[in-house]
Amino acid sequence: MSDVWRALRRWMLTPDTRETTLARRGFPVKDEASRQVLETVGARFLTGFGYAAQARTPTEAADRLETVPWQWRGFAYEGAAMALAIMDGLPLGGGGRVAAFLAGRADRHTYMVHVGAGWAMARLPRWRWHAVIPADPLLRWLALDGYGFHQAYFHTDRYVRRQHPIPVRWPDDPSGVHAARVVDQGIGRALWFVTGTDVDLLARTINAFAPGRRGDLYCGAALAATYAGGASEDELSALRRYGSQHAPVMAQGSAFAAKARVRAGLVTPHTGVATSVFCGMNPHEAAAVTDAVLASEGLLRREVGAGGPDPSVPPRTRTADLPGGTPLPAYQLWRQRIADQMVSLGRC
Repeated sequence: MSDVWRALRRWMLTPDTRETTLARRGFPVKDEASRQVLETVGARFLTGFGYAAQARTPTEAADRLETVPWQWRGFAYEGAAMALAIMDGLPLGGGGRVAAFLAGRADRHTYMVHVGAGWAMARLPRWRWHAVIPADPLLRWLALDGYGFHQAYFHTDRYVRRQHPIPVRWPDDPSGVHAARVVDQGIGRALWFVTGTDVDLLARTINAFAPGRRGDLYCGAALAATYAGGASEDELSALRRYGSQHAPVMAQGSAFAAKARVRAGLVTPHTGVATSVFCGMNPHEAAAVTDAVLASEGLLRREVGAGGPDPSVPPRTRTADLPGGTPLPAYQLWRQRIADQMVSLGRC
């Protein structure tokens, strides 16, 4: 493929950066600092999307992604995953780009990559979803989170103000009950942006939803607050008070965000402030809880080659559904047990 065609592909596929500004989206501006955070997140996401859309290979995309300022790099990898998944999902587009991406340095950002695949699902017809749903039986649930985020972010009136549910058929959940909960986690993440990190408005927005949906929404909001930033310690503490009834799942969401940043080596000072508020521990401790639950539930097996692990690359992981016929999908059980563990540790 020629350089001209790749540049044209990037131009055709990459959304306009103006689509991620608070003014264009109609989201409130709490203050200049939070506006800059949220709009930088969107801009870096699209930077990553553009790099992947123009790259010859996923490896070349990763090379360019590593030039993104470190604190924003995870969002760039998320955007790149969206672009690669869209190309995987286009008719006659071939496939395997996201898998090849994850086989390289993107493995450090595996959580963000799986979320990015969900963004692609929102831009593709459902009959093409099979081409982009990730293979990992545990982490592919994160694509539903990305899908929910996209829908709330770009179709705010329908899915936030009018609170329409988003029914989804999912390979591991024929009923759609559990899939809807993960979609709501993504909607909760989007609400951090939709409300401009104004925690008073965020709480009012969540509390307008049906009671059965609020826990997952607060979980997603705490996840976004921890990973993206944009609020002070006092504001995060206020959010925790507003969601006190859902404190264990807020701790779980914050721990997920901490794990994503710890795994990628991108922990910011704000990450520690947020996990202290929501989890009562530092980011590495919160991330360790997520890993401990995976190990204790038999969801994680480490794999290294015959020659031993490469110290420059984090241990590769493969997940598998739980044995024993548990009534909950593995991903939901993982979330629940993390929340339970936070309660057992006296952190909620």
